[in-house]
Amino acid sequence: MHRYPVTVHYEDTDLGGIVYHANYLKFIERARSDWVRALGIDQVALRREGVIFAVHHIEAWFQAPATLDEQLSVHTSVIEAGVARLVLDQQVYRGETCLFRAQVTLVSMTTEGKPRRLPKEVRALSGNT
Repeated sequence: MHRYPVTVHYEDTDLGGIVYHANYLKFIERARSDWVRALGIDQVALRREGVIFAVHHIEAWFQAPATLDEQLSVHTSVIEAGVARLVLDQQVYRGETCLFRAQVTLVSMTTEGKPRRLPKEVRALSGNT
């Protein structure tokens, strides 16, 4: 499991000081980018080779609010890694309390929009090399 720290800034909140719902998607996007980087995958180099990751589907559950200046942690784990598709479980925690959870399906594709095999480092996460 990969963990990514997040501090709730003023810009993340509404007038009540509560994190605006769409910002959880930004938090988990940053965590995914950091996770891919931690795997040793250079997304800039992949893009130059014509390979990109795209979000295909997200299911999200809002469980409790986060507020201004809180320290959060995004936990990312692999549910399934196929040939060109990756399903992740991402959860945002404040301490031991899960505030938000999403199941995210990513696809690997060419910059022209055609399916492309996931990088071997990602396929190896489930034994699909």
